[in-house]
This record gives sequence, C-alpha cells and structure tokens, in this order.
Amino acid sequence: MSDIAISNEDFQKFREFFYRKTGIQFERSKRYFVDKRLVQRIEETGSGSFRGYFTMLRFQASGEELQTLTNLMTVNETYFYREDYQFQCLVDSMLPEVTARRKPGTTLRVWSIPSSSGEEPYSIALYLLEHWPELANWDIELVSSDIDTAILKRAREGSYSQSSVQHLPGETLARHFTVTRDGDYQISDDLRQSVEFTRVNLADPADTRAYRGFDVIFCRNLLIYFDDLSRRKAAEVFYDALNPGGFVCLGHSESMSRISSLFTVRRFPDAIVYQKPESR
Repeated sequence: MSDIAISNEDFQKFREFFYRKTGIQFERSKRYFVDKRLVQRIEETGSGSFRGYFTMLRFQASGEELQTLTNLMTVNETYFYREDYQFQCLVDSMLPEVTARRKPGTTLRVWSIPSSSGEEPYSIALYLLEHWPELANWDIELVSSDIDTAILKRAREGSYSQSSVQHLPGETLARHFTVTRDGDYQISDDLRQSVEFTRVNLADPADTRAYRGFDVIFCRNLLIYFDDLSRRKAAEVFYDALNPGGFVCLGHSESMSRISSLFTVRRFPDAIVYQKPESR
C-alpha cells in the first residue's frame, strides 16, 4: 500500500493541467482512477511526492512523461464491427454520394480517430472488402490516429483476443485472420498495411493542422470524454479536415447538433451522420 496521497488541491491542479493539454476532462467520479495512476507514476519515476512529479510533468522538455501518463489515463475498450450499422451506411449511402462527385480511380480518404487498439480502422477496411463491390474501382487511404502511443503500437501489430473478434462472421474471420499459438487472432498483413497509424492530440492545433482532404471521419465515443468547449474545437478540426460534402460519424450517444452548427444532419436508412455542406 502506497503512502503517497493525492489531495483535493493536487487533483484539481492535475485535472486542469491535463485538460489544457489533451481536452479530456476528468469528472470527480473518476477520482480513484486518476489517483491510482498518478501514484503509480510518482513511484515509478522516483519523484517522491505529487509536487515533485507535477513539477517534472509540466517542465520536462521532451514531454516523454506526459505521453507516458496520457497512455495510462486514456481508456481503450473496443471490438470489431461495433455499431456496424454505420459501416453499412458507409457502403450504402455515404460512399455512393462521395463517388458520384469524383472521377473513378481517384483516392478516397477515411480518418478513424481514436484508433484504440485497431479494431475500428480494421473493421472499416474489412467491411469495405466484404461489402462494397465498388472497392476495385477506387483507391482508399485509411488513416487512424490516437493520442496513446502504446495503443498505436498494439494496433500496428494487429493481434486480438477472442472477445475482440467475437462479432465477426466466421467466414470473415477465416479469410482475414490466422490463429496464433497463444490462441489470439492475427489480422492479415494486407489489412495491417492498409491502415496508416499516426499519433494525434485532437486538442493540439499543431497536430491536427496537416489533416486535410478527408471524405469520411469516424470519431465514435471519444467526445463523451470532452467538455463543451473541447467538443466544439474538435468539430472545427473535423470541419477543416473534410472535403466539402464529406461526412462525420459519431457514437450512438453523441450528437453533433448539440455541439456545432457547422454540419448538416443526414438521416440515411442505416444511420444518422453529419455532413460538411458543399459550400458555405
């Protein structure tokens, strides 16, 4: 049992600092979760106290400890084909609209954020392979980003437990995965190479400035961790990243209409999504 204690004042200082750096707002209900990870890093860095650790965290030139702590503080829970009605909407409604405005053979760009351990972007790639007959006529560039560098490493490796793949059809699993000696499921090299994984802090304009020219963005179940201001900033990032007429898909409990007026609500047969107008 550690004798390091995090006071209410310490928690508030850290909470405000982490929010400024990442846009993630920890509610007081997350206090135990936050304290446990702070104490872990205080002990592992030999800082001795919250005060010493917090000073190092703020002023370390490399930012290495902030990244390590961010990796610990972010939650990565997902599985293949989660909320797959949006993938159906992608192939039945969104992509047909996008391709109707483009010349065959041009590149279509999809951005998935957060990547978590890779189930989301690989699900998009799998669904396109299995359900979009037009795929042969178009080049698809699939980029997936996360603030957590450790989880990005896992995503690039593409190895998954039974629980991660349990919602995949058996024939899809057989075609695109192999079972390892440990009983995990290794996704094919072709699919691993079809996704470019990048580290992005959605709250940092220096990170997001280069992300432009996308046709579809999947950002599901991330904005629930943001406050209203951070959500509006994220909506502006997505607006700038999208081509005119491009689409944003959010999680089932999230609504762009309550965040920003930049987007038009589109009610397709399979899903409600949000569209950047052709012109403003």
